[in-house]
Amino acid sequence: MAWLRTIVFAGIFYAGSLLFVLAASAAGAFSHTGLMHVAEGWSQFHRWCVTRLLGITIRIEGERPEGQAFYVLRHESFFEAIDLPTFLPRYPVPFAKIELIRIPLWGELAARYGVVPVDRSRGAAALRDMKRAADIVKPTGRDFALFPEGTRVDVGTSPRMQSGLYGIYRLLNLPMVPVAVDSGRLYHKMPKRRGTITYRIGEAIPPGLDRIEVESRVRDAINALNANYRADDQPG
Repeated sequence: MAWLRTIVFAGIFYAGSLLFVLAASAAGAFSHTGLMHVAEGWSQFHRWCVTRLLGITIRIEGERPEGQAFYVLRHESFFEAIDLPTFLPRYPVPFAKIELIRIPLWGELAARYGVVPVDRSRGAAALRDMKRAADIVKPTGRDFALFPEGTRVDVGTSPRMQSGLYGIYRLLNLPMVPVAVDSGRLYHKMPKRRGTITYRIGEAIPPGLDRIEVESRVRDAINALNANYRADDQPG
């Protein structure tokens, strides 16, 4: 049954995604707001496929703070990347590696949506570019989001934070909210499995703290669900 659910999910989600890409291309030609609505709709469609077709329950522990914030999330699978506009309803602005922006069509749409590209090869110059991009979006009140490990990480591990995390925290000058996510054990596996994916929202970290404290608090908070992993889990 797990394989059947996975195959049905893949067929419906990817076919639907193609329609959303076409809709985003059309909407983006006329309206930035329309493009953002389509992006949010795609995320909500994905959430529907995850819950209805895969049988996964989404649980949120803790409360999102009021007002604009900078969210940093653990990244175990594509689930949280696609789910981001559903989890954060104010059209969140992700920081993403520049290679994603270079993907034909998708990258152009992502740039129009407001994704801030991260080019690690350019060092301090990259931070200046990110600041210019973030300064354009920040007055709109949209939240920012980043996966601080820089790439997808294995279930149960606690990798170090990328060095750019603190620089982005300083340039945004917003409360930073760490979020643990345990999607990898269900969504990243093949076949995908039934169960519960949990978001655990940590305590907001105020602007202005030193690097050691910030990175320590973020690492502890985003790895808070590691204990949920059981090596002997069997497909559901």
